[in-house]
Amino acid sequence: MFMFDFMSAIFPVFFVLILAFISISIIKGIGEWINNNKQPVLIVDACVVSKRSHTSHHIHNHNNGMHHHNQTTYYATFEVESGDRMEFRISGKEYGLLAEKDKGRLTFQGTRYLSFERNGRE
Repeated sequence: MFMFDFMSAIFPVFFVLILAFISISIIKGIGEWINNNKQPVLIVDACVVSKRSHTSHHIHNHNNGMHHHNQTTYYATFEVESGDRMEFRISGKEYGLLAEKDKGRLTFQGTRYLSFERNGRE
């Protein structure tokens, strides 16, 4: 009986915590989107210094069957003339087109990657 009381008391706490986490994530995402929209679009000379990817795996039950879902997120790090480095999340297509040491014109707005026009390699 004690365990049932404990679980019925703790479940709402976990529910509220999960709901708060999701709400905070949504609010942060909207805040970053608004902040990026306020930033000027910048075009700078840059060099691709590294690329990386992150793959996450999800397994869930659906209609009495196990379903596997993989999601890959791609990133590229650019170095500008001042020596500063910036990492952006990019599409899989862009990831495939970029190579380390590519030089060109990077276009971005705040933390939002817009494009990279390659000039060549070192």
